[in-house]
Amino acid sequence: MTYQSFALLLLTLSPSLHASDFGDPELGKMKSPSCVFCHSPTGETSNTDYPKLSGQDSTYLYNTMKAYQSGNRQGDYAEMMRAQLSKLDDQDLRDIAAFYASQH
Repeated sequence: MTYQSFALLLLTLSPSLHASDFGDPELGKMKSPSCVFCHSPTGETSNTDYPKLSGQDSTYLYNTMKAYQSGNRQGDYAEMMRAQLSKLDDQDLRDIAAFYASQH
């Protein structure tokens, strides 16, 4: 395998590249100011009550936010999450998911 082929393979497998295809991480960073209070600016929270978001799969993050929005996801913080996500549309959620997925 040549160096160029190996580099192309690494780029193809890069999670941050796929996160960018899902949504825009830069826009997601701007759209997530209320997330930082619990999940931190990078998604690496030190509070065990809140899940780590950094490096998670963007589709998983998106689907979880959609489940909170619709009320299908339950738990201690479900109502708070639904309220925080209530004014966001699908593209906003995709961008936020891409942002946190791109954090390492």
